[in-house]
Amino acid sequence: MSVVHQLSPGWLLDHLSFINKINYRVHQHHEPCCSTNEPTTSVHLDSLHVDSMSSFGSSAKFIVSESTAKPENDDRGNCEAFIKRYIFRSELFDITKPHIISAIHKECQQSNEKEDLMNGIKKEISISTFRKKRKRCVSFNQGELDAMEYHEKIRGLIWNGSSQIVQEGLKSGFLHPLSEKQNKCSEPITLPLDTCNLSELCEMAKHLPSLNEVELRTLQLMENDMSVTEQDLFLRLVENNSSFTKIITLMGQKYLVPPKSCFLLSDISCMYPLLNCGKTYDVIVIDPPWQNKSVKRSNRYSYLSPLQIKQIPIPKLAAPNCLVITWVTNRQKHLRFVKEELYPSWSVETVAEWHWLKITNSGEFVFPLDSPHKKPYECLILGRVQEKTTLPLRNVLPIPDHKLIVSVPCILHSHKPPLTEVLKDYLKPDGECLELFARNLQPGWTSWGNEVLKFQHMDYFIALESRS
Repeated sequence: MSVVHQLSPGWLLDHLSFINKINYRVHQHHEPCCSTNEPTTSVHLDSLHVDSMSSFGSSAKFIVSESTAKPENDDRGNCEAFIKRYIFRSELFDITKPHIISAIHKECQQSNEKEDLMNGIKKEISISTFRKKRKRCVSFNQGELDAMEYHEKIRGLIWNGSSQIVQEGLKSGFLHPLSEKQNKCSEPITLPLDTCNLSELCEMAKHLPSLNEVELRTLQLMENDMSVTEQDLFLRLVENNSSFTKIITLMGQKYLVPPKSCFLLSDISCMYPLLNCGKTYDVIVIDPPWQNKSVKRSNRYSYLSPLQIKQIPIPKLAAPNCLVITWVTNRQKHLRFVKEELYPSWSVETVAEWHWLKITNSGEFVFPLDSPHKKPYECLILGRVQEKTTLPLRNVLPIPDHKLIVSVPCILHSHKPPLTEVLKDYLKPDGECLELFARNLQPGWTSWGNEVLKFQHMDYFIALESRS
């Protein structure tokens, strides 16, 4: 269970535990396994490999297969099977101190003047220094004023609710007082190089010759060997229905595909495999790449305009009474857009607003609660698809408003906490789950995005001792 504590204000989650309880076991064979009299390939029996050709042409092949639990003894030679288990690197969740430097401390102190004068002022604030003949004016734009007003509304909720949840975590020993960690010398964490840019891979795939949509059935990683062209990976849903994890090799980079998971690697212009698979979903989680100034300046991430986000075909993907959850940055423009424009365009009624609060291993906020720039929380807007003929859900609790999800965040950018267990009381049993703009996979979920395998990269995992 990823839920460590559940209290009236919300939940304390253990994101790392959730990942490591996924069955990341890979069933492999020692090499060589086959007779030298038969043709051989460089592909492991239980892995999906896409060999990158310099031309990225449709002639490149990959093999899909699943080994049986016990190797057969036949004329092909002796095959020794073993199982290798993987766990997520715990140091990626080792947040012992807030994400703050002394310069930010100074900014926060200086900003206290601004926020003290916020009450009753809606357009512009000027602050005068105490020095004679010198005056410094600080102006706020409307967006900043709206953000400050919103923060004042939810500040008490965040502070009081998180205090209860953190205290429970400290009592149980899940969170540790800072004094226990002060003498710990943390080593620098080496992250894998982003040598395989999945979004660029999707862009390249769009220029490949397309097949008839009728031919693009779901690609299942099942028992029988299959050989298909490289381009099919980008035009099909890929399912791992087995009880073992599979390994996919793309452009020389290895990714783990957990059991009972399904994904589509594509960008927003190639979503038709999702629409054509015949499924609708009871919960849809959306983490759109919101447009903001820092993203524009850095040019590191692509983003979508509000118009492009509205074009996501949620009405076609949603089952009756579908629960739609959208992650929103702390920008009031985006919050208003979701509630006032986006959800109404999808016939979704807003029912609740939750917050994800990010803390350290000792229970501190990762950023000061009243920081004028970075806030320690993010928003989730929850809504239900409204249809006149839809019957109300039975044995499903109404969604409460203003709940907190408190967790130690992963240091990887935009690695969101799992929502599976906190949502279970608000969904019908065995409901179909979909995550859009996903960067990782979960058992029981369909995941889509142009970086859908990003956090499945094998370098984020550690292989434990194998057993035969």
